[in-house]
Amino acid sequence: MSRRQKYERAEVIIKELGLERCRHTRIGGGLIKGISGGERKRTSIGYEILVDPSLLLLDEPTSGLDSSSARKERVGSPFRLSVA
Repeated sequence: MSRRQKYERAEVIIKELGLERCRHTRIGGGLIKGISGGERKRTSIGYEILVDPSLLLLDEPTSGLDSSSARKERVGSPFRLSVA
């Protein structure tokens, strides 16, 4: 995969997971405010999707999200993943 293809794939994942707003934000930690908990969770999922896994196991991927965000989280559909 060329550098350009990798960049384009990352852009698609950022857009599909709704992470455009925090694209250039540091993730942060205990003492430094960075992205929200939901954004952190979606970033972790996006990072894993980026490497095009044959199998991706997600244990309660919407736990800790508010009900509105949880409804929006249909992680598998834009990436042609089976969700069980």
